[in-house]
Amino acid sequence: MDRPRVWGDRRFLLGSASLGVVLLGIVISAWALANIVVGPAPVTGPAPYVPKSEPVRSSSTPTGSAEATSAAAPRQATTYALDPATGDILGTLTIPALDQSFPVIEGTGTEELKRGVGHLVQTALPGEPDNCVISGHRDTVFSRLGSLEIGDVFVIETATGTYTYKISRIRIVHKDDRTVVVPTDHAVLSVSTCYPFQFVGSAPDRYVLIADLVDSE
Repeated sequence: MDRPRVWGDRRFLLGSASLGVVLLGIVISAWALANIVVGPAPVTGPAPYVPKSEPVRSSSTPTGSAEATSAAAPRQATTYALDPATGDILGTLTIPALDQSFPVIEGTGTEELKRGVGHLVQTALPGEPDNCVISGHRDTVFSRLGSLEIGDVFVIETATGTYTYKISRIRIVHKDDRTVVVPTDHAVLSVSTCYPFQFVGSAPDRYVLIADLVDSE
């Protein structure tokens, strides 16, 4: 009986494996060359998610353009670079009918009202499309406020511009009435002081003049 051709069979198998490796190498090389010359096939699928709260800036709108700046601006009507700190001078309030002018100070605390007219923190700043509330003492800056009539004006001058408000309404409310500070859908100036003017002690009411923005420069 002949001996089995074990070595020959092994040599045949090794040769076949070597040939397979060579062929695999050729296929891989061809695929790599095709990607280099032609480029990878485009990947299709859904677009990446962009939250609706974040505006999508197209390539046609440069980052520094006026359109991009206005879209990111926190304030709509005026440009205040920073929110003022308590004690900062916002500008000047002029009352033409009384021939008076006073500094407008951020805050309505004791120290701020000693220096002039106080702007109530967190209400709109002068010129903005909302309710800007200012207050002053009835025995100092606003001692003659009761002389004003509907149609008279307040003029506030700030670093962002000059804003003229015309008085459209006069109210007398309780000192705890919060309707004086509610938001509005347009630029309003609410001017408040204690009332009655000649009351001795802590006055129970507030005298409030409501004025609408009629001009800005």
